Parts: sequence; structure tokens; C-alpha cells
Amino acid sequence: MTDGHGPSDTLRRSYDVLLLDLDGTVYRGAEPVPGAREALTGGRDTVLYVTNNASRRPSEVALHLRELGFPADDSSVVTSSQSAARLLAERFPAGAPVLVVGTDALAEEVAGVGLVPVRTADAEPAAVVQGHSPDTGWSMLAEATLAVRAGAVWVATNVDSTLPTERGLVLGNGSMVAAVRNATGATPIVAGKPAAPLLEDAIRRAGARRPLVIGDRLDTDVEGANAVGADSLLVLTGVSTVDDLLRAPAAQRPTYVATSLASLDQPAAQLRVAPHTSWNVTVDDGDLHLAAVGETADPMEALRGLLDIAWANPGFGRIRPLDEHARSVVDAWAATA
Repeated sequence: MTDGHGPSDTLRRSYDVLLLDLDGTVYRGAEPVPGAREALTGGRDTVLYVTNNASRRPSEVALHLRELGFPADDSSVVTSSQSAARLLAERFPAGAPVLVVGTDALAEEVAGVGLVPVRTADAEPAAVVQGHSPDTGWSMLAEATLAVRAGAVWVATNVDSTLPTERGLVLGNGSMVAAVRNATGATPIVAGKPAAPLLEDAIRRAGARRPLVIGDRLDTDVEGANAVGADSLLVLTGVSTVDDLLRAPAAQRPTYVATSLASLDQPAAQLRVAPHTSWNVTVDDGDLHLAAVGETADPMEALRGLLDIAWANPGFGRIRPLDEHARSVVDAWAATA
């Protein structure tokens, strides 16, 4: 997607809407990501919070954001449960029973499009919709398995294998989806990132022509952005690491990389994955050699320059620092892996 900005424009000014992931990007459970609140308050940006997590109502997500100090109203939250309900409504007539594996919030979205949420395979559901709930156990997964094996259409709100919390990563909806997949041999229709429906719904709601997708995961946020032809910013505040970035397949390569949302006020051109004059990167015998040009060379510029070369040389061996400054940068990346 063409961004249409000049070389000195800040990142936030280069796009007409910011489509922000939540978990790991804006907050971690009950705690805001450091610097995120400051980056998103007081500006004129059009912001939509786009989350794969289907466990809460949009109003609950918006309230949580406001409690943490973020600007948010109900209409600024776009959830995978809404997109999953939309996909079901396009496939089934009003009144069709849908087995809900997830929270009451997901069931309400199903009811809101004229379908009937049920909780047992004995109701002969036309479809199964599966979203994250911390209370999902064997018995509910068994109901889903019975319904899918009986021929019900299966929609997953998302397939994130993990979920960031203030205590660390825990299993996400994708891990529960995997259990049903293993028991049925079926593959679900997916509403959330990296599938296109959720981001398409967010872009449509914003009426955007130049959206920027922002998130912490290559395999959901960035891959989802690429799926809908949007530019993306990967922030290193959540799941994906520097090593993940360096080894990223083509479908998961972001337009921009930064340490945090504070980068929204930096020039877009500076944040783009591209060679930078403050670092030299060469390829020798399959390894990437990194050297600083001056002692004040920015570590993030080193990463952006390395990515440009690493992606052009998939299967490279090691990163070999050629001076003390480069070594300290590489060691810092290793410590956060």
C-alpha cells in the first residue's frame, strides 16, 4: 500500500489511521506497556484498537483502556469476535444455532447478528465458533469436537498460540484450537490476524485509505498487515524478538521496526527497514558482519540495516560483530531473546 508521505514526516502523520494491537503492544494484562500511554494521548490520530482476543466485549476493552489512561470509546475497539460473528452471518440464515466455545461476550456477538448461541452439540449446531476464554475446559472442547465431526462449520476467532500477560506468556486460543484440530482433522475458518477479516473490518470502519498496522507479533499483526496490503510497524515490546525478525519469512516482514510506540513521533524514513549510514553490514562466508561507523551509532539503525541484508540472504549463519560497539549491540539482542 502506498503511504504517500514525505521523507521528513513523522510516522503518525504519514497514515490516516493507526490500527493498534492490544496485548503486548498497548498493555500486558493489567499493566500498560511502558511509554504506550504517552504515545497515544493528546494527539489527533485516528486510532482503532484491533484485538484478536475475543474474551471481552468491546465496551469492556474500552473501559480497561480508559482505566489505564488511554483514549478509547466503544466504537474504537474492533474485536475478532465481531469479525467471527460477521463471517457466520454471511453463511447462515437468522435463527441458525451456533455452538459457542468462549465467553458470554462472544455469545452476545453471535446473538447480535441474528444467530442462536448454544453450548452443546446436542443442539445440532450449524457452526462452531471458538474464542479465548480462561474457563474453557475439556468438556467444552469435547462439545466442539462432536459438533465439528458431525459436519458443523468451524470458525476460530484467532489462532494465537500464546497470550502475553503481566506474568509472561500463557497459552492462547490457538493452543485450544489445536486440540480440536487434532481431534477432528478439520481446519477452521479464521477471523483474526493474520487472516484478513479482522483488519478488513477495522479498515472499513475507519474509512481509511492509508492504514498503519501496529503490533508486537510477526505471525499475527505483521502477517495480517501484509495480507491486506497495509504497511506495518513491529514494536519490540511483546512476543516477537530480534532473532524472530532476522529469520522472518517474506509474509511476516514489517515495513518499520522500533523499540516502542514512542517511535510514532520519529521520521517514518528513519524507522523503515533499510540500510543506514551509521552501520556497515557485509556478508562473508554466509555470516553477517556488523561494524559501527562512530561510537554513537544507533542500535536500532543497526537492526534495520541488518534486516535488509538478512532478508536478502535467508539461511545466513551468524551475526559477527567487528568492533566493541557492535558486540555490545549484538549481546543486548541476545539477552532479550
